[in-house]
Amino acid sequence: MTQHRKGLVLDFGGVLTTPLLPAALAFEKRAGLADGALLTGIYLNPEGIRLTEALERGALTQTQWNEAVGRLLGIEPDNLMGRIFVDLRPQPSVIAAAAAARRAGVKVGILSNTVGLAPWNLYEGYGIDTLYDAVVLSEDHGTRKREPEIFRLVLRELGLSAGECVFVDDTEQYLPPAADLGFATVHAVDPARTVAALETLLGIPLTDPVTPL
Repeated sequence: MTQHRKGLVLDFGGVLTTPLLPAALAFEKRAGLADGALLTGIYLNPEGIRLTEALERGALTQTQWNEAVGRLLGIEPDNLMGRIFVDLRPQPSVIAAAAAARRAGVKVGILSNTVGLAPWNLYEGYGIDTLYDAVVLSEDHGTRKREPEIFRLVLRELGLSAGECVFVDDTEQYLPPAADLGFATVHAVDPARTVAALETLLGIPLTDPVTPL
């Protein structure tokens, strides 16, 4: 008999929002950067990696990151993070599924590698402090995904074991450390597939049935 999970842990950007990559690529075009320059500068360049990981740990402010990455890329630093991700929007189907899970008695938490909260706040308008049972933001704890400690933090906040929870992330490399702790994992690529996988793992419907006309 399948043991359904009692907890759900969601990444934020790219799971509860629209995907990050199209937003970043659109910014490159607006900024006159070569294709892939932003992503290469942040995620492949050793200095960009160092700066972004320091930001996620809370060792750099968003303003400091904006200034350093602006210099790295040769672009205006003012509110750079906000300009990069200005096209992000809520992902309604996953947000609705999380709310449905919570109504059904599932504990729902957010686990996010943060990008600072000022001058641009990724989480503003999403009600994260009231609509979820636990919120663990990396900068508040000096640790980040993939490190096991950050997964243990959200489990403590939820009062559940990893074996009782599902973890959802759009970044595939963050799934194995969660699975090693005992989480069931879902790679968020397409919202409909994500919600369908959660319905199976949680054993509850998460979408409203379509009413015949």
